[in-house]
Amino acid sequence: MLELRQFYIDGHWVPAHQAGEHVLVDASTEEPFGVVALGSDADTDAAVAAAKRAFPAWSMTDPARRIALVERLRIIHLERTEEMAQAISREMGAPIDLARQAQAGAGPRHMANYLAAMQDFDFIRPLGPHAPSDRIALEPIGVAALITPWNWPISQVTLKVAAALLAGCTVVLKPSEMAPLSATLFAEIVDAAGIPPGVFNLVHGDGMGVGQRLATHPDVDMVSFTGSTRAGIAISKAAADSLKRVSLELGGKGANLVFADADDMAVERGVRQCFVNSGQNCNAPSRMLVERAIYERSVETAGRVAQSIAIGPSGVAGPHIGPVVSTRQFDRIRGLIETGIAEGARLVAGGPDRPAGFNRGYFVQPTVFADVSNDMTVAREEIFGPVLSIIPFDTEDEAIAIANDTPYGLTNYVQSQDGERRNRVARRLRSGMVEMNGQTRGAGSPFGGVKASGRAREGGRWGIEEYLEVKSISGWG
Repeated sequence: MLELRQFYIDGHWVPAHQAGEHVLVDASTEEPFGVVALGSDADTDAAVAAAKRAFPAWSMTDPARRIALVERLRIIHLERTEEMAQAISREMGAPIDLARQAQAGAGPRHMANYLAAMQDFDFIRPLGPHAPSDRIALEPIGVAALITPWNWPISQVTLKVAAALLAGCTVVLKPSEMAPLSATLFAEIVDAAGIPPGVFNLVHGDGMGVGQRLATHPDVDMVSFTGSTRAGIAISKAAADSLKRVSLELGGKGANLVFADADDMAVERGVRQCFVNSGQNCNAPSRMLVERAIYERSVETAGRVAQSIAIGPSGVAGPHIGPVVSTRQFDRIRGLIETGIAEGARLVAGGPDRPAGFNRGYFVQPTVFADVSNDMTVAREEIFGPVLSIIPFDTEDEAIAIANDTPYGLTNYVQSQDGERRNRVARRLRSGMVEMNGQTRGAGSPFGGVKASGRAREGGRWGIEEYLEVKSISGWG
């Protein structure tokens, strides 16, 4: 059994103060394979104290020095890509090909984007020609607590850690207790890169323990959290008494608007994108809104594509989807599929039963519902599994109204060959991101949402600015 019982604090690996632990389970077999220690208040306090001590010196380092260290971090990360892929696949069930091709590579890619943004990033800026002796200084906020999820573990770790370090903050990282392997490996990479002691600290733990302590700690200046909307609300309330900054990247229920003039691959592309990572993506296009003229044909295509998607264990190579992360997630997704059937949605593919040939493991069939109304549970709740709901619409205005009728506002999608309509619709959709005709957003584009999806922005210049405060200065010499 693998045992992770040490935390990285003040440049050293130190044992946990107490014996609490979380059992790690292989999502493909349901067999335990390890344990991770859960940090206590004492562990968290030690990490915060180390970060606080390190902040004065680190915050005043020349940005060129911080850039050089993050570049070193990126290079070592690249050298250990295969280890990272294996860790991610093991801890949260990502198929090994997905772990290699997308999950493990996300860290170096995010760091490269941040480093590019730093090339022309001015921490001291003129106010304007009307005030020649005024300056605006962007200064690191202080000690940042970084709380990351299990679904894209190293992607979220690097999105937060690299931005905070480049901004001049010191950090305490609390990864999900369900994804501790990749974060532990990342701490080893940080150590090898020569990041000064106390600048980066890692404490494993759960939300009610380490997470709660970080959110309320008087010496933490900022909490950056990625996870569920429910947990984000709890963190905001916990942090309110100390008036710390809270940056939230939360859930989503993305709408994919497919107009009658969409390209021939639009529906298939939307189905496959919905099921990436077994549907465990906050930006999944999980509501497909289809113009009535092509609705039945699109439903047929979606069902056929879903039925063609292979399912397999995480450790086996191939283009299949793997299990979902845990028994809790497995039971919740199956329950929501059953709710969809009970509420009258038409089951086109999949269903609540395990896929054929599987009698164990947290495997969920790629499931497609048609004839969904936007007030059904499967259209309202973030399922976080391989479940697609298809909703018909008649007019552009109706499509936009349906898309915006959700508590969430992370990513929406538009499929149309009419450029003017695409631009018009994109501006009217209430979300932090819009992707159109299968074109991914460019390097350095900010990731984040509005409404119940949180209002953080991660990636590129905007991601660095999340960790900075603005100071106005007059009489600059």
